[in-house]
Amino acid sequence: MIIGHWSLVIGRWTLDVGRWAFHVSPLLLALALVTAPVLARADAASDEDAKFQKAFDAANDRALAYLAKAQLPNGSWPGDMHDNTAVASLSVMAFLARGYTPSLPPYGSVIDRGIDFILNSQNAEGSLMGYGGGQMYSHNISTLMLSEVSGMVDPERQKRIDAVLAKALKITLDAQRVNKPEAQMGGWRYEPHSSDSDLSHSGWALMALRSARNNGAPVPREAIDDAMKFIMRCSNKDGGFSYQPNGGPSLAMSGVGLLCLELGGRHRDAVATKAAQYVAKEFKDKWNERFVFYTFYYVGQAMFQFGGEEWETFAPLFYGTVLKLQREDGSWIAMRDQEPTAGPCYSTSMAVLALSVSYRQLPIYQR
Repeated sequence: MIIGHWSLVIGRWTLDVGRWAFHVSPLLLALALVTAPVLARADAASDEDAKFQKAFDAANDRALAYLAKAQLPNGSWPGDMHDNTAVASLSVMAFLARGYTPSLPPYGSVIDRGIDFILNSQNAEGSLMGYGGGQMYSHNISTLMLSEVSGMVDPERQKRIDAVLAKALKITLDAQRVNKPEAQMGGWRYEPHSSDSDLSHSGWALMALRSARNNGAPVPREAIDDAMKFIMRCSNKDGGFSYQPNGGPSLAMSGVGLLCLELGGRHRDAVATKAAQYVAKEFKDKWNERFVFYTFYYVGQAMFQFGGEEWETFAPLFYGTVLKLQREDGSWIAMRDQEPTAGPCYSTSMAVLALSVSYRQLPIYQR
């Protein structure tokens, strides 16, 4: 198996990816497959995860059956924004998070079609925004998905992923380096050339870069550090995080901020601890205010990554809240005033990803 044939120049950063190649013999590959689950679960299992596992296993299985039936012939999923790459990428990651892999039954063909749809959506400049809007949301979510699935696919798809990811990462890194006011530097916004930043876009971009770096792509450490500086400018004294610097905190943005701290190497430090306390307190009464499934996605990941007694206390309320909202057909759907751009495939994939953190199947989920 050969992974990676990238070589690109990004502004003042030269990224030579053409040299990170791995040749794996069948024996070594077999050993890796045997030992991978043990490595993925090296941290102690949560008591609360074990208590709820049957419930969220069943819920996720029903949801994935729903998503498999909903997939369109071109590999995308229906929603308010037709042919949106973000919804397709989130749906693919939902299958991966449950442990299903490309090309293997029962959902391998569904995953393959979803990956191919994303690969076919890249334009000449390298953008993965697709046809349905969403701007940098779609681009960075799709970049994240391709990075997460890299190494799981057949050789031909891997070659395509290598080429597409190289261009996609250039778009993301160039967008970070646009000249901006000092308070906005290091972050991302709706367009690649936007002159300001927000925490929501920056969270997806940071995850995409962090995943690619973990996967062996030479993402400059400077890019991660600059992103973390922007994240910290969105922090509030009460522990919450705001959409932009000097704004008021919200539950959803606090989930984004906490997850970024955890993924950025600030595990359980003073700022992360305060953010976890804020999320735990606010979730009880404010989980259903707006952007419900976006909130579920981020606070679930963030609190799981934070771990410890805080997760043990938070998990029952979190799992119970998400599980009770599932519909009989296996889907989740938000009210229009709660999630303005929602469609059932988007909200269902986000719910599955929120409930799948303890599986640790996606590399980005592993503690």
